[in-house]
Amino acid sequence: MSDRVNVFAGHPLERNAESRDDAEWGAAQLADARARFVLVADDGRALATAARDGLRLLDAAERRAFAAEAIPTYLGADVGGPLFSLELDAATAAGVAAALAAGFIDLRGAGLRLPAHDAGLFAYARAYAHWHARTRYCANCSAPLLLAALGHRARCTNPDCAIEHFPRVDPAMIVIVSFGDRCLLGRQASWPENRYSTLAGFVEPGESLEDAVRREVHEESGVRVGACTYHSSQPWPFPASLMLGFTAEAVDPTIHLGPELCDARWFGVDDLVRELAERRLVLPPRVSVSHELIADWLRSRSGLELAELASDEPWQKPRD
Repeated sequence: MSDRVNVFAGHPLERNAESRDDAEWGAAQLADARARFVLVADDGRALATAARDGLRLLDAAERRAFAAEAIPTYLGADVGGPLFSLELDAATAAGVAAALAAGFIDLRGAGLRLPAHDAGLFAYARAYAHWHARTRYCANCSAPLLLAALGHRARCTNPDCAIEHFPRVDPAMIVIVSFGDRCLLGRQASWPENRYSTLAGFVEPGESLEDAVRREVHEESGVRVGACTYHSSQPWPFPASLMLGFTAEAVDPTIHLGPELCDARWFGVDDLVRELAERRLVLPPRVSVSHELIADWLRSRSGLELAELASDEPWQKPRD
């Protein structure tokens, strides 16, 4: 297992979950002169510095000047004080950026370019922005919802219903499968040529993580998996996933492609090294836990470092 913290994970915030329902406490956090605000536009991008090397957080005065009507969501506190997120429509956010000589960055670009703290903070804020945008009415009675707990919960306004709604997180497994000295990678038809990744899929109701690994690998590639071991996890708000990384061993390596993949192959160390050098293989970049799964597999089999073999070519071109 890698000691490296995955991108978007490990940001050191005290979330203060036990205090979010205390209106007086929440008001004090918002009134704190040290409060800072992550601005997320409704197109999914966050306000960044002009050089796009960090988030451009608003201070309390800037929040009052540019986003006084936006409902803040409490994210937590770090050594600098309280942190909130603000959600604005793209046109209003563009006006704020122009006034502050700032720019925007999307989440994949943030994972590749920003410091770990900023990338994780953006992922956290974006997950709530997406949930707020998609969860406006009660799924039980269709009445409007009212945000509570500083943005972490929503309550139905119909007194005869009054159901509480919580942010959705979709668990998905992602796995590197080994058979002897080879690993299994696949590609989808929609991906650019030569791009391969580890296999992944969503966990279904009534299913353990290990069962999801075995089912998804077989459905996608036809390969039968036996033992599987947890590796690490990664918040992945595209829009609301939690990626749960595994390693697994195949008991039957025969490939029979399912409908989701256009190709799947067994790669040995020599295959990876040669095809990366010849630019005939493109692997996921550092932003994805898939990269870490492949890097750890390669390191354990050969002592080689993936970062020394492959350029950090984006899996998808970051959008500024």
